[in-house]
Amino acid sequence: MYHQLEFARTGAKLFKVRGKFLKYVILLSVVIAYFNGAMGPFGSEAANMAWFILALGIAVAGACVRLVTSGYAALGTSGSNKIAAVAPELNTTGPYSLVRNPLYLGRILNFTGIAMLSGSWVYGALTFLVSILVYERISVYEEEFLREEFGEAHSKWAENVPFLMPRLHGWEKPKYPFWVRRCIKREEKKLVSLATAIALCDFAQRGFDPSRLPDNMIWYYIWAGALLAYMISRGLRYYTKTYDGIQ
Repeated sequence: MYHQLEFARTGAKLFKVRGKFLKYVILLSVVIAYFNGAMGPFGSEAANMAWFILALGIAVAGACVRLVTSGYAALGTSGSNKIAAVAPELNTTGPYSLVRNPLYLGRILNFTGIAMLSGSWVYGALTFLVSILVYERISVYEEEFLREEFGEAHSKWAENVPFLMPRLHGWEKPKYPFWVRRCIKREEKKLVSLATAIALCDFAQRGFDPSRLPDNMIWYYIWAGALLAYMISRGLRYYTKTYDGIQ
């Protein structure tokens, strides 16, 4: 019980600054990629390409988990701009019927994949372990809040649904329909950050030398497209009513 309370206290502090973690993971990935000079930790180009595909797959899987969860989440729940846990209702359907903390599961996968894009297995492994420790504590903080708010309903849900490792059965149809605008508003910055991380890590591995850019510029085009879409979305947020009333 003492450890649970300590985790919750630490988690409350980490919760307030969790929105900054992604920037640090990307920054370190780019720095390591520059000094590493390769997309993977192996001597073989084919093996390094397999490493890159694995890293990209893990990062994209994490982003997809977050997209689905944000689209089905209940209104008024804690966003990245909140400094304290908020939950007008207990969401136990959709992704929350498979794992109690799907957003943080997505973030752990996303961070790990981005760290692996640096080409360093050490940094990838460390990021994975640190992410688990950080989000375990944040999750404990949020669950203490939910336990106080919803009592027996939370205990019954927690008894059957895993904490961070999802189960492969028991899917319940989401209570709410998928809300695309809410999903975009919540995840747009993370998506453009992922595209930026891919492009920057590649450019860093080439020594930031424009003359060494690849013949196939697909990842740079994807980054430019993501950035343009992000700018359009931000414009809609500030100059139209497209996102009005969406938290």
